Amino acid sequence: MTKIDIISGFLGAGKTTLIKKLLAEAYAGEKLVLIENEFGEISIDGGFLKESGVQVSEMSSGCICCSLVGDFGEALKEVYAQFQPDRILIEPSGVGKLSDVILAVENTVAEGGEMKLNSYVTVADATKVKVYMKNFGEFYNNQIEAAGTIILSRTQKLSQEKLEAAVALLREKNADAAILTTPWDQLDGKTILSAVEKVSLADELLEKLHHEHEHHHHEHDEHCTCGCHDHDHEHEHHQHEHDDECHEHHHHHEHHHDDECCHHEHEHHHEHDEHCTCGCHDHDHHHHHADEVFTSWGAETPKQFTESELQRILEELDGGEYGVILRAKGIVPAADGKWLHFDYVPEEHEVRYGSADYTGRLCVIGAKLNEHKLRHLFGV
Repeated sequence: MTKIDIISGFLGAGKTTLIKKLLAEAYAGEKLVLIENEFGEISIDGGFLKESGVQVSEMSSGCICCSLVGDFGEALKEVYAQFQPDRILIEPSGVGKLSDVILAVENTVAEGGEMKLNSYVTVADATKVKVYMKNFGEFYNNQIEAAGTIILSRTQKLSQEKLEAAVALLREKNADAAILTTPWDQLDGKTILSAVEKVSLADELLEKLHHEHEHHHHEHDEHCTCGCHDHDHEHEHHQHEHDDECHEHHHHHEHHHDDECCHHEHEHHHEHDEHCTCGCHDHDHHHHHADEVFTSWGAETPKQFTESELQRILEELDGGEYGVILRAKGIVPAADGKWLHFDYVPEEHEVRYGSADYTGRLCVIGAKLNEHKLRHLFGV
């Protein structure tokens, strides 16, 4: 299956610089084709891509929004037929509408062939968000509104206050996209690609919970004679349904809106919890019955935190007023220019310095979460 990725952006936003970085650091080993469509007759960027072994299909008919019905679809099919690549990158003209490009790709894919629209990204100059929204209106806003991921360039030139203001303006136009706020020189191309392809913290935490739960059941089945595993077959059925639902649901990022997660039912029945002393439920410090539903709450934010602030927040999670918290995880920027990573399980947490992420991300998983209080606690 050939993945199709659209990398759009207003004139001068930095699309070509981003593509160079992804080619060098994220797409290594892939058979890749780039389709460019420059506004004008000559592509000034075609040279370096040819030198790096990437086949370039340049369309000479001008702006992509003028040629969507005809040769764009044909060019896409021709590229697929000739090269059958792992990935096709489409770099539209900076003055085209992203929604039109997405529609054109979807229509072409629907006609057949082993191709799928994988992602649609907008690169935006962080220093120009406000002025471009005001001066270019519909064309600029369409690229923001239609994006699955917004990658900000030149964020290092902004103060923290102005960066947060730019993100707030983008959020007004697009509540769901991941917004990358970290300067590119702090990020590996693979980190950028994971954001574009929607790898979420909630996925990681739920996967970890699932493995722990399976491991616990395996150990308990081997050693316990109390009969509590007679319902394991039913549990596996529920667990399988949960996994299907969970992985289907979580192919998006957590943002400032509520993120309802999956139904994850623990099949330790109530009677077993009351009478068994085998310790099988000690691993999470709480009794979890089948009627409890796991949910996740998360946020993406460029807000900066201090180590002591995170320590205080994680200690407060043990208090009970935020719900039954099973896990929390985050990677957030610190005021000193470094990045803080935190992990939480009940009565235990860790805050440490680590590598940069594309923006500050945090996620909490548990039961009966009070999302309003959690948002207030983290200040996001």
